[in-house]
Amino acid sequence: MSLLDSLNPQQKKAVCFNHGPLLILAGAGSGKTRVITYRTAYLIKENLAKPEEILCITFTNKAAQEMKSRLEELLSFYPGLPWTGTFHAFCARLLRLEGQAIGIPSNYLIWDRTDQLSIIKKIISRKSSQKHSPTTIINNISGAKNELIGPLDYARFAQGSFQELVAEIYLAYQKELRLSGALDFDDLLVKTVNLFDQMPKILEKYQEHYRYLFVDEYQDTNRAQYQLTKGLAQKHHNLCVVADASQSIYSWRGADYRNISRIQKDFPEIGVINLEQNYRSSQNILDTAYHVISQNRSHPILNLWTKNSRGEKITTYQAESAQDEAQFIIKHIITSKNQGRPLNDFAILYRTNAQSRILEEALLHYNIPYQLVGGFRFYERKEIKDILAFLKIIANPKDLASTERVRKIGKKILATVKTLTKNKKNQSLKTLEVINLVLNKTGYLSRFRVENEEDMSRLENIRELKSVALELPDLNQFLENIALMEQEYFPQGKITKEGQKKEKITLMTLHAAKGTEFGVVFLAGFEEGLLPHSRSLFDKESLEEERRLAYVGITRAKNKLFLTYASSRLIFGQNQTNGSSRFLADIPENLIDQQTISWL
Repeated sequence: MSLLDSLNPQQKKAVCFNHGPLLILAGAGSGKTRVITYRTAYLIKENLAKPEEILCITFTNKAAQEMKSRLEELLSFYPGLPWTGTFHAFCARLLRLEGQAIGIPSNYLIWDRTDQLSIIKKIISRKSSQKHSPTTIINNISGAKNELIGPLDYARFAQGSFQELVAEIYLAYQKELRLSGALDFDDLLVKTVNLFDQMPKILEKYQEHYRYLFVDEYQDTNRAQYQLTKGLAQKHHNLCVVADASQSIYSWRGADYRNISRIQKDFPEIGVINLEQNYRSSQNILDTAYHVISQNRSHPILNLWTKNSRGEKITTYQAESAQDEAQFIIKHIITSKNQGRPLNDFAILYRTNAQSRILEEALLHYNIPYQLVGGFRFYERKEIKDILAFLKIIANPKDLASTERVRKIGKKILATVKTLTKNKKNQSLKTLEVINLVLNKTGYLSRFRVENEEDMSRLENIRELKSVALELPDLNQFLENIALMEQEYFPQGKITKEGQKKEKITLMTLHAAKGTEFGVVFLAGFEEGLLPHSRSLFDKESLEEERRLAYVGITRAKNKLFLTYASSRLIFGQNQTNGSSRFLADIPENLIDQQTISWL
């Protein structure tokens, strides 16, 4: 069979585009990986390029491995394959070979997150008497590196005492890296860009070697990756980037969908091909996604279509509470399972990590197995375990395990908590009052900065723990309830390999859901303040990214989509009454089947 026989007309057009720059705007479920691999194979089979002249770059090791496997199948009779891997893997390999030109030893080490934390903690202890989150410092330095801002430039632009401290730590941190003969993951990109800038002959060598360059998920590139791509493609202009701005949801990691328009300005002769035929979802789901995303104005919008059936309408459900919402979801899953649909076919998606708590508790209550993707179960999250350790000491000062945990957090914090146990009045306080007291006295929350996405998620988890405290005002009852809940996580102490193979529902945030697909998707908390998140309501760019998050969630569904929201929700320690998401108003009524029956 010909290589082109299984492709639709637009895919075929992209595969056969053999010279010059090309932008492929590929919608969700449109077969972009097939197009990249088939285009690569086509160039080789038509003798337009040798395998070693093609460089294929993607973002994750999983995606790179999938691409390699497909190329091995397509090019099984050809000696050698194109180099395929992530940006970081390519840069690591190149710096081993060429880094000595800018002072990087060929045997350099790569520091992982644990190494970074260890060094940053040491530097913080030298630079400041105050407690600062090493993770927050690392994230700030990483953000600067993604934008190609070095420590001296960062110091010039620093505003306020915190950024000035980060500038000092950044400079000291880079010195530690240099003395150790090491690079961190961000340096792999930055140093490669520096190498090409400072050594034009080395850049020309790799421009000549890699005559064709493929980059997947281009909407997720940061400034460093953008500069790297642009530099490598400058000589032959045979650059092919695959992107979907509607799925750009990682701005907090430095991703910038505007690189799509920048590459069009850099290569004005670039061809543009849209892949809009979807192979995943029903037409009703695709229409729903289009009506939500088409309200964005700052990036190209694809109007996806499919040869699949129109399918069932989107089901919306207004719950009375978060518990009612969880019950509604679980009852539908149980009903569908009894009708023969496997649990692996279901996913529950949500905007914030804190939302998983009620869903987890409901699934445990009904003894339904689940897996939490991209994070820890609620009561296993570090910040939750830290606060529970504080509370356990107050409830029982002899608790050695909790004492040891708090000692590792900080000896001063441990001393503060121990002091609180000596005041008998604290024994009569309600759970929420104890939490607020211990957070206030220890200064634990000062470790987190609200402008940092990861820290904000941790703060939301802590606020969600306060929701549990409101429901269980007696501290001992509160701790007992959580202990029983933790026991239900692992009823036999551990999960066996056999247990891991059992069918499970998938729970994950919308950020973690990109690249997945499920037969049935429940998008929970589809309401103002959650999706879109309250932090984004007054910022146009943030609001557009929230809309893209909703779009990603909707397009994960193949056969059936549920959008659920609550009239009243106890979340983040407060009772909130929010309306349904403004995104719901964008969906035409003819696509919706609204259910109003409460399961409580």
